Amino acid sequence: MLKRFIAMAPVPSAAHFDYLVIGGGSGGIASAKKAASFGAKVGIIESGPIGGTCVNVGCVPKKIMFSAASIKEILDHDAKADYGFSFDSPTFSWPTLKQARDAYIKRLNGIYISGLDKLGITTIRGLAKFKSATEVEVEGAGVYSAERILIACGGRPRMLGIPGQELAIDSDGFFLLEDLPKTCCVIGAGYIAVEMAGILNSLGCETTLVIRKEKVLRSFDETLSDVLTEKIKSSGIKLVTNAVPQKLYKSEDGSLAVETTAGTLDGFEIVLNAIGRIPNTDRLALDKCGVAVDGDNHVIVDEYQNTNIPSIHSIGDCCGKWLLTPVAIAAGRRLSRRLFNKETDLMLQYHNIPTVVFSHPPIGTVGYTEKEATDLYGRENLSIYKTTFTQMYFSMSERKEKTTMKLICLKSENEKVIGLHMIGLNCDEMLQGFSVAVKMGATKAEFDDTVAIHPTASEELVTLTEANLV
Repeated sequence: MLKRFIAMAPVPSAAHFDYLVIGGGSGGIASAKKAASFGAKVGIIESGPIGGTCVNVGCVPKKIMFSAASIKEILDHDAKADYGFSFDSPTFSWPTLKQARDAYIKRLNGIYISGLDKLGITTIRGLAKFKSATEVEVEGAGVYSAERILIACGGRPRMLGIPGQELAIDSDGFFLLEDLPKTCCVIGAGYIAVEMAGILNSLGCETTLVIRKEKVLRSFDETLSDVLTEKIKSSGIKLVTNAVPQKLYKSEDGSLAVETTAGTLDGFEIVLNAIGRIPNTDRLALDKCGVAVDGDNHVIVDEYQNTNIPSIHSIGDCCGKWLLTPVAIAAGRRLSRRLFNKETDLMLQYHNIPTVVFSHPPIGTVGYTEKEATDLYGRENLSIYKTTFTQMYFSMSERKEKTTMKLICLKSENEKVIGLHMIGLNCDEMLQGFSVAVKMGATKAEFDDTVAIHPTASEELVTLTEANLV
C-alpha cells in the first residue's frame, strides 16, 4: 500500500461523535463532508492514504495512464503525413510519467485533508475494529464512540489462490512499477484487466491476456464483449482463452511462467493479477457489533444503506453492488442527507447507472444489457437498433477503428430507451449526457426529435432508423 501521510494535529484518544466514518475513500469522505455541512460532529478513520482506492491506486492514476497510452497511439498511428505532421519516432519515459503522476496524487491527498479540516471533521489514522455497535477501537489511537457509524472500508485485490501467487503483482502494484516492463502477462477478463492490458500494450510492453472463457467483459452487453474481444486480438495483445491459471513459478533465467489449463506461458518480466476485488470487512471485527455479511463478506444493506444494526450503515465497494466511485459518493451523500437533514425517504436508485471502461477503444454503457432486457420483457417486446461505422477522425489516418453503438427500446412504452451501449473513440466522454436522457425515460422518438450535432460520432445515436433494427 502506498504511504502518503500528511502531518495533522493530534487526535484525542477517546471522543464521541454524531457520525463516525470507517474509511477515508471517496464515498466515506463524501458522506462525512455532507454530514458535517448539516452541523454533525464527524470523525473519519483511515489507515492508508486519504482518498482511498480511487484517488491512489484506482480511477485517477488509471485515467492518467490511459491518457498516456492514448497519446502514444495517436503518435504511433494517426499523427502522420495524412494529417500533415512530420517528426522522428517519439520516445516514452515511464519514470517521468510516474513521477508526475505520483506528485499529482500527493497534491490530491493534501486537498482532501484540507477539505476535511475546513469542515471541522476529525481525521483519525489507524486500523479500525469494532468493540460494540457504537464503539470503534483504532489501533494506536484509542476508542471512539458514535450515535451513527458508517462502514465505508472499500476493498482490495483478490489473490489468485494458486501456488506461487506471491510472484504476481496486483492492480495496486501496477502503480508502483518503476519502469515499463518489456513483457507482461495479465490474468483476468474484467474491466481492470482489459484496461491495464490495453495501457501496457499501447505503451510498448509485449502483453499477454489470460482469460478463463472465450470473451472479456462477460457481464457487459454481448455486443460490447464481442467487439472488445476482437479488438484485443487485433491490437497486438496475445489473448489466451479458456485458460485457468494453476501455478506461477520463476524459470531458471529469472523470468516468470504461468501454468494454465491450456498450457504453460513463460518469459514474463511481470505477471499482473486482475481477477477482481474483495471487501475489507474481514479486518473490522464485525462479530463484535453483529453486522451481517453475505457469503463473500459484503455488508448486507437495504435500499437506505441500513445494516441489520440500527446504529450502523454501509456504502461503497464493501457492499458488493456497483463497485464504482460515483456510486459510493452518491449513496454516501444521500445517506447523510437522510440521517442529518431529515430527508427521510432519500436513497440511491441502483438502476440506470452509467459506466465506462477505459479499454482501447473505450466503452460507455447504461441501462439493461440485451440479455437482461430479453429475460425481463421478452425479445419480441424489444426494438434493438445497432450501427457500426468509422468515425471521421480516422478518415485521414491509416488506422480505421470502428465504433459500434446500440439502443435497446421497450415497444410497450413508446420505445422507451432502456439500454444504451457503445464502444469506440470518445464513447467514454459521450455517455454522460445520454445517461441523463435514459434516466429521465427518454423514448426513441425523443432521440429522433433531437437535432444532431454534425459532424460527430454521437449524432449516430439520434439518427438511427429502421434500417438499423436487428
